[in-house]
Amino acid sequence: MTSLTMSLALDLLGTFVFALSGAMLAVRRSLDVFGVLVLALAAGLAGGLLRDIVLGSAPPAAFDSTRYLMTALAAGVMVFFCHKAIERINRPVMLLDALGLGLFAVTGCSKALAYGLDPLPAIILGVLTAVGGGVVRDLLVTEVPRVLREEIYAFAAFTGAVIVVVGRAFTLPEVHVAITAILLTFIVRVVSVWRGWHAPQAPGS
Repeated sequence: MTSLTMSLALDLLGTFVFALSGAMLAVRRSLDVFGVLVLALAAGLAGGLLRDIVLGSAPPAAFDSTRYLMTALAAGVMVFFCHKAIERINRPVMLLDALGLGLFAVTGCSKALAYGLDPLPAIILGVLTAVGGGVVRDLLVTEVPRVLREEIYAFAAFTGAVIVVVGRAFTLPEVHVAITAILLTFIVRVVSVWRGWHAPQAPGS
């Protein structure tokens, strides 16, 4: 698998997974079919759009090919008709969100490095790519975005992005690095929710 093919595959998978999380949240809020599709598109595409705008990649990948739009819409349609089956998974929105974090942290950081950004800006852009879709999704249903809450969220994406940078520095196989980064991001996020880990708050707040 070439680097470009792997990046596209991970990008589309991340779009699909985040779109699923957005559509599931829309169903939980009893939105109609239009609302389900809007949240699917917003959650699936916002992170990649933010990444490409910052990098000056024009047009953004989400609009350069219909496959991104079709992927997000397909996820929305799937949830609209099959949400009861997906709900049988324990905490489906959180699990999908955690997987999406890992996928977009990898693709965001990898694309930033490919555009010549230094490691630290690439890591930051990886985190922004990972949290962007979730922020827009939560704001559309008037929730405080998860990245601003106490739960470990951005740190999980940060972990995945750091692994990408370290893997690139040591010229490790990209596929292995990507899989490791995605899995570790997912695990950190899920375990943080399970164990009730919180980011530090201001003393006395």
